[in-house]
Amino acid sequence: MTQAREFLGMEHAGDELHWRLEVTPELTTPGKFLFGGCGLGAALVGLEAASRRPTVWATAQYLSFARTHSVLDLTVTVAAVGRNITQARAVGFVDDREILTVNAALGGPAHLDAGNGVWVSPPDVPSPSTCPLRRLPIPESVSIFDRLEVRLAKGRSFEELAEQDVPGQPDSALWVRIPGHLAPSAPTLAIIGDYVTGGVSQALGRRAMSRSLDNTLRVVHLEPSEWVLCDIRIQAVADGFGQGIAYLWSETGSLLATASQSMSIRFWDL
Repeated sequence: MTQAREFLGMEHAGDELHWRLEVTPELTTPGKFLFGGCGLGAALVGLEAASRRPTVWATAQYLSFARTHSVLDLTVTVAAVGRNITQARAVGFVDDREILTVNAALGGPAHLDAGNGVWVSPPDVPSPSTCPLRRLPIPESVSIFDRLEVRLAKGRSFEELAEQDVPGQPDSALWVRIPGHLAPSAPTLAIIGDYVTGGVSQALGRRAMSRSLDNTLRVVHLEPSEWVLCDIRIQAVADGFGQGIAYLWSETGSLLATASQSMSIRFWDL
């Protein structure tokens, strides 16, 4: 979590219930507002620090935009503390405008003898070293995508998506590595999981711009992995909105977490 805090540039604003995050260009979308995964990740840094427990589940509702160079103030409220689980929330403001609300459950293993199992499988994709780099076709733009190394493991490039009348595929996959190779944590997985929105273009077969309405992270099991495979599966697109899920896998094929989102969609003319 310390690494994620440093990556996001978070600072205490008095105590572990109050945090401050400057929205630098490296934490934003090309639209020049805070990347949703960074907002959820920042909230999880604060929630894990306040509860002193790891994240089990967290969901963010995005209410407004934190523009580049603004300052996001996060306040954590610990609502209930149990033997194994803490229920808490974090609310982020820019000045007097609420940007996001995050609710979460945090805790350690509750029943070590309850059994274990994973009933989904990772896709069969090439290793990161053999996959092409994925870059946004936006010149001279500074954003979070400049800080992450992303390789296209399954799906079509932006150039291929610019071609018309090519059927889409609902499943795609990206290998993602954060500079410095941050160990997987709930905050770092929240950043990677926000790539769900990018899968809409693959499903529709043409470039689309998707904006997250919510972002839910469910942590399965954390283990060291230089690269994380973001296995995106778009479930539906209708009436200008879409839903999708990503399975986040380690390089060895262990399921780290799942991330799901609802999003508004419009076509991208670039």
